[in-house]
Amino acid sequence: MLRDGKYAAWFRTPRGQGTGLVELVEGRISGRDSFFTYGGSYQVDQQRFTAVLTVKRHAEGNPSVFGPDEVEVNLTGLCGGAMATCSGTAREAPEVRFECTLIYSQEEALQADAKCAVLKLNPDKLPKGLDSRSRPRPPFTPSRPPAS
Repeated sequence: MLRDGKYAAWFRTPRGQGTGLVELVEGRISGRDSFFTYGGSYQVDQQRFTAVLTVKRHAEGNPSVFGPDEVEVNLTGLCGGAMATCSGTAREAPEVRFECTLIYSQEEALQADAKCAVLKLNPDKLPKGLDSRSRPRPPFTPSRPPAS
């Protein structure tokens, strides 16, 4: 089952590879990397899924792994646990095979666990003045050999 949530995406084609962040929520895809935004939709049937992904440039920079800066990619994939893999081609570059691995983000679970580690600061227990370790040292003067 492909869970709703945030995913790290690692994608590759024979022209290059990259990473991005995507969010899957109730059949909708949204996301971005440094140069491109992602959108689209997906459908899940048990552990298989299909998706239509749109990719559009939002900033100047590295070339697209497809060639054109705007493409629509048809994908099929498998999901299991915290990972999913898929592959397909873009309508605008059908000769370029696209593969992607999605890794589910555990961010929400980590934030919930972090609440257990909250420490209360007691300013009365902080040091009350400067000690010898925090005093400035005199400037360094190189030793000179004795005059003969």
